[in-house]
Amino acid sequence: MGNSKLYVGNLSFKTSETDLRTHFSQFGTVSDVYVAMDKMTGRPRGFAFVTMGTPEEAKIAAEKINGVEFDGRPLTVNEARPKEEGSGRSFGGGGGGGGERRGGGGGFQRERRY
Repeated sequence: MGNSKLYVGNLSFKTSETDLRTHFSQFGTVSDVYVAMDKMTGRPRGFAFVTMGTPEEAKIAAEKINGVEFDGRPLTVNEARPKEEGSGRSFGGGGGGGGERRGGGGGFQRERRY
């Protein structure tokens, strides 16, 4: 694990940044906590990112906390993957088929022989 940023999933909606900071600080220095909020409702979305002081601390925290219950829910903790530019939810583009219909079907182009 070369990253000190952790993804924390399956959070209770009542878990705060302070709760997470306290919980993770058992395993090292917590340099940043971000609880994702829904822009429309203002409610938590059930996941967060916790940045530890070093990749080693992050690795230990992930091993100790992943799958362990916190605020009544077993947490999912793993190394946060950086967002990849251009990947993700691009639907469409290409897909083949559907566009050109050539040949087959319809008897309109047959030569008439009398």
